[in-house]
Amino acid sequence: MSITSDLLRGHTETIILFELMKGDSYGYAINKVIKEKTNNMYELKEATLYSAFRRLEKLELITSYWGTEGVGARRRYYTITELGKKTYKKNKEDWEESKKIIDSLI
Repeated sequence: MSITSDLLRGHTETIILFELMKGDSYGYAINKVIKEKTNNMYELKEATLYSAFRRLEKLELITSYWGTEGVGARRRYYTITELGKKTYKKNKEDWEESKKIIDSLI
């Protein structure tokens, strides 16, 4: 099965918000989860991932802070806001409705 980037591209922010609903995380970890869940069939390019973080932060759907790791490079962690949670729920509802329509057409 081939997953096209075009189909998923419009849902990048929702995918990120979903991962942050589980708890604070950072870019590499979120991308790793995406790869694992899709059996390495899909991953976000670094530029796409961090552009999405910037858009989400600008829209006040997430906030960020620097981690306090003692070893290695510091990580920027992301937290979903209440507005982000509401947006995720709305996007999920919209996706479910779209899925029903597409399923009836294909």
